[in-house]
Amino acid sequence: MSCAFSLLESCHLPCSRYLSTTFRFSRGCYQMQRPIKHKTLCLCRNMQTFACELVKASYVPTPQTKPKDQSLAKVETIGAFQKLPMVVPSVDIFQSASRKAKRVLPTKGIANVAKRERNRGAKQLDALMKELAVPLRGYIENFPKRIYLHPYERSLIELTFGAGNYEEVLKKVDALRKKVVSVGKEHASLCAKSLSKKEAEERLSEGLEKLQEIFKCEGQAIDDLLYIAKTLRAMPVVDLEMPTLCLVGAPNVGKSSLVRLLSTGKPEVCNYPFTTRGILMGHITLDYQHFQVTDTPGLLKRCDEDRNNLEKLTLAVLSHLPTAILYVHDLSGQCGMSPSDQFMIYKEISERFGNHLWLDVISKCDLLKESPVVFITEDREVDHLELAKYRKIGPEGALHVSVKNEYGIDKLKKKVHELLMAQMERIKSKRIQDNIEVA
Repeated sequence: MSCAFSLLESCHLPCSRYLSTTFRFSRGCYQMQRPIKHKTLCLCRNMQTFACELVKASYVPTPQTKPKDQSLAKVETIGAFQKLPMVVPSVDIFQSASRKAKRVLPTKGIANVAKRERNRGAKQLDALMKELAVPLRGYIENFPKRIYLHPYERSLIELTFGAGNYEEVLKKVDALRKKVVSVGKEHASLCAKSLSKKEAEERLSEGLEKLQEIFKCEGQAIDDLLYIAKTLRAMPVVDLEMPTLCLVGAPNVGKSSLVRLLSTGKPEVCNYPFTTRGILMGHITLDYQHFQVTDTPGLLKRCDEDRNNLEKLTLAVLSHLPTAILYVHDLSGQCGMSPSDQFMIYKEISERFGNHLWLDVISKCDLLKESPVVFITEDREVDHLELAKYRKIGPEGALHVSVKNEYGIDKLKKKVHELLMAQMERIKSKRIQDNIEVA
């Protein structure tokens, strides 16, 4: 018992009253020799966070584990663009801030005219500064940093606006905010030190003009941020948990026509290359199950360093999204690219992304002739058995379809359904594996 009381006494429990002279324990009681009065101590917070463990009849403090830094967490979700804040044009921000600042009145009870005027001027300049700076600070805080975005979204930003332009615009907006705060505080301080009513009015006018000039000269950064927000918010959202079919191939081979036929997507269909100028999204519903379909810009026969941003966008989709590939070939010669060039592109993509589920489709089969199409720029005597076979029937196991007369469409839909179901099983397996690794 004495050991227990010594422990209680050593803790210096905060109390503003006399402790009871008798402590009741599970067995019997312990009589204190004298009442002890403890003053209220500010130890409650320390006692709440203090932890110890019993080791060989002694209390040993246990080390407190610090929470993990949430900023180091790996981001693997998509949808940050839909959470971007609404950006207001720079002109509207300044006009709204000016109206609110003009409604600010001086502090009541100031009888002296000069003091009242300088008080009003300082408060209005301070209000204008805050009304201008607060929205800008909100933009800086709520626009995500590229390092926290999904790799696919990082690629979209870089390919859409150019390398580093996204960060550069945010830096300009932040620099504008800092300048507004600095100038606003400076002129508010000068106005508060005015010696007469006229001087206070002049310094108020100077401060308002200076802030307006700054916003007029450097407010373009806000308008650039507005354009970025609108563009990113219009980007199609890909659900990583939903199986996705990605149509890939050379330009003008019929990818968009197949997307319109297979899904709810309505891409533009024209008889010229690079009709698709971005990633277009559609959806398929088969047996009450929902799937995604993406139409991508066409690929040309060249190395990655020479590819344009549209082609790089297609490669970004294949690199960063869990998609099944429907590769479209056109052996009729109507797409404007020779079968041999299509064959070289096909070999490169199939080798690079061979780990994806794959389905080959020969489009425009109603235009195919008995003899294979050979462009004038091609070598007719080339000794390449695989290329010769490709010119005749395409890759082994490829489906022949025609959107015009709907030949092979039913078989294509069945194969696409099987492919997407297999992709769904892949996604489930990966999710289970990730959960096991986290656990």
